[in-house]
Amino acid sequence: MIKDIISNRKLIGKLAKNDFKQKFAGSTLGVIWAFVQPIVTILVYWVVFEKALNQGTQSTKAGIEAPFVLWLSAGIVPWFYFSEVLSAGTVVLHEYNYLVKKVVFPINVLPVVKSISSIFVHLFFVLFTLLIYFLHGFGLTAFFFQIIYYALAMIILSTGIIYLTSALCVYFKDMAQLVNIVLQVGIWATPIMWNFDAMIDKIPNWMEILLQLNPMYYITSGYRDSFISGMGFWDKPYLTLYFWCFTLVTFLLGTHVFKKLQPGFADVL
Repeated sequence: MIKDIISNRKLIGKLAKNDFKQKFAGSTLGVIWAFVQPIVTILVYWVVFEKALNQGTQSTKAGIEAPFVLWLSAGIVPWFYFSEVLSAGTVVLHEYNYLVKKVVFPINVLPVVKSISSIFVHLFFVLFTLLIYFLHGFGLTAFFFQIIYYALAMIILSTGIIYLTSALCVYFKDMAQLVNIVLQVGIWATPIMWNFDAMIDKIPNWMEILLQLNPMYYITSGYRDSFISGMGFWDKPYLTLYFWCFTLVTFLLGTHVFKKLQPGFADVL
């Protein structure tokens, strides 16, 4: 599977670029909508939590205080990517069913197309978040560049998941709705809107461990470590080891199921 992805990298790049453009084809503002909706979402959460619910500055595990809007944006930007990839990637085989039915087309690259097409918007929001930090007096540190590491980790994780969900969705169409429900719960189960570091002394140990088993906890906390805390991923070796074990097992499971079910895709679709 990985060999096919590498050998078809140019095809994946072209399809990802076209996929990004086609999402908003026909609308007046075009691809601008890809950036408007996440910005509006951040503004809504910022107004609700900081202004209405009086959530002030947030303290990180490194003891650094940050305005709520900075703390929120650093955690929610990776979630935008993750939720977009899972939602779109789960139905990718239905969306490209005309390619699936072509015998000569390498359909095992289609999940990767969705992972790559969402990177364009994610890159914009990383730079947008960095600009907000500059405006609030937070300078650029060397730790910021480990965003590349966390982004790569998130891409591999999400790609492995959508290999599994897209294959199952061919035979079980309700998988798309199930994924959306999981994402709705996941945004609250992941410490994005609430501060895990501030609650760590108020919750039992079993709950702390359970929350950290969520692989997106590693990613969102990693983005905050890069933007705010100035901590490296090597400072949490056990969590890093767990994340990569989980991610690699998920990727292997997803690609295995995809390959097993692939022969019947064209007949079902």
